[in-house]
Amino acid sequence: MAPEPNGHHAQQPAGNDTNEKKSETSKAEKQPAGGYDSTPIPKAPPGYTLKITFHRASNLPMADINSLSSDPYVLAQLNTSLQPRHKEDPNLRFRTKTIRRQTDPVWNCDWIVANVPANGFKLKARIYDEDPADHDDRLGNVHISTDAIDERWPGIREQSYKIKKRMGSKRAYLIRGCATMFTKGLEMSGDLTVSIQVLGRTEGEGGRAYTIGPNYWVQHFSPMIGRLIGTKDPKEGDGGTERYNFQANQFQLSGPVPSELYHRYVEFKPFVKGMFTTTGLRGKVLSHALHHQHSRVYNFDRTTVYGMFDRPSKDMTLQFLDLVHYDHGGRIFTYVLTLDALFRFTETGKEFGIDMLSKHTMHSDVSIYVAFSGEFFIRRLKHSHKSPQDQETHPPAEIEGGPPSTEPPKDPAYYELIIDNDSGTYRPNAKLLPKLKAFLQSNFPGLRVTTLDCQGDAERMNKLKAEQRERKKAEGNQIQYVQADDSSISSSDEEDLADQARGKRKSGKHQIEMNAVTHPVGKVKGWAHKSDKRREERGMVDEQAPSRPGPSH
Repeated sequence: MAPEPNGHHAQQPAGNDTNEKKSETSKAEKQPAGGYDSTPIPKAPPGYTLKITFHRASNLPMADINSLSSDPYVLAQLNTSLQPRHKEDPNLRFRTKTIRRQTDPVWNCDWIVANVPANGFKLKARIYDEDPADHDDRLGNVHISTDAIDERWPGIREQSYKIKKRMGSKRAYLIRGCATMFTKGLEMSGDLTVSIQVLGRTEGEGGRAYTIGPNYWVQHFSPMIGRLIGTKDPKEGDGGTERYNFQANQFQLSGPVPSELYHRYVEFKPFVKGMFTTTGLRGKVLSHALHHQHSRVYNFDRTTVYGMFDRPSKDMTLQFLDLVHYDHGGRIFTYVLTLDALFRFTETGKEFGIDMLSKHTMHSDVSIYVAFSGEFFIRRLKHSHKSPQDQETHPPAEIEGGPPSTEPPKDPAYYELIIDNDSGTYRPNAKLLPKLKAFLQSNFPGLRVTTLDCQGDAERMNKLKAEQRERKKAEGNQIQYVQADDSSISSSDEEDLADQARGKRKSGKHQIEMNAVTHPVGKVKGWAHKSDKRREERGMVDEQAPSRPGPSH
């Protein structure tokens, strides 16, 4: 049976019972628009698999006047003639790692894309300077295009392309120009060296291009956590206090994502459509807030950790387990799987005071369509050869005094990934959970995968999550914090954290923004009341202050 319709373009499930069909149709009509979308991928013949390599750049402009260098990376976008299912489908993109303090960076980063059609492609490569404290400056563009490819296409072998300065940062090029005046051998025009190779015809159906590798992973750390918490890691101090670094993760899995995994945002409130389409004042404010929040959570800076695997393997599964901290119990994660198989996730849960307008909207970077979304957690098993359903979490839930002192086993068979579709933002269809399970098993070899429907398996899911939270309480005190802009940390933020530790939860910055947008009249009245109160207080101070003598003549 096909997945039941949850929104636009959804088809009716196959079945013989007419009354059942009418009941399901009536139920779907009562739900807000969005969720599962059955629009098929437009048919096209299989294309070709390309390997794109960004080798290096030279003579880049200097975005940092202090070091007379830049922190460059390449953000690439591959455009083809393939028709998307909807015009809102996200573009196919790739980001290289950042090279620090270089105007002649060497990346040697590969990007392997399948199903590029025979009538060619257009590759847009934008070079940026990473600046986490401000906005990333564009250093220039390179466009590469071809009208036809096949297995006899000679490809491009380490060819250098002049970087177009027209859209580059004027400040960075001004610094570069001044440097060339006083330093011999420096040039104003930069180059980007790229290779593109046809690996062969893509197997399977055509119709969409997708990333198949390599499997890059990126670990982001929020720069404001240390400033807010002020505690030390046990390895660095002798007090035994653990520092909790809020961590966001991205893992590029091998595509293609099953074509059935295709979900649109749910219009559960009138303002939601404007938020995703950036229309109207309210929608633009909310969209900007969520884009900003995404960039802060998935922030690239000097603490960001990069890694890569050529293909799914046991080592890749162990790296995923390391990102989710193996059996250091009680961690529950929120995730989004994009249409191009990028797996984004951060820790979440009722115990954490992470204040977000919408968790899954933030993770998707306000994407209209995603493959799947929900929550997951990891269970460590006592026996690798027995069924996970016949075992309790190991070590037992009543462990006290911190996480287990013994090293976790380095065999994926000892771990179970329990993943669900608990996401009101995209409302993933429960009947597609087996597709999600098979896809994750193919990318994380050896890992046990169990899927749960947030409605059909609600009792079991809530029980397991409650056990996770109890494990977290048993293994140590929790650190709560508000996910805020790290550029505006003040003593009041520390007071908020203290109040949260005592159970007095305060609204975070983005929740205040949300309230201001959804209830503007009440917010304006509140501002007016505060303004009147401040004027009254100033008046009282002026009345109590001694009179000042006038100027002497």
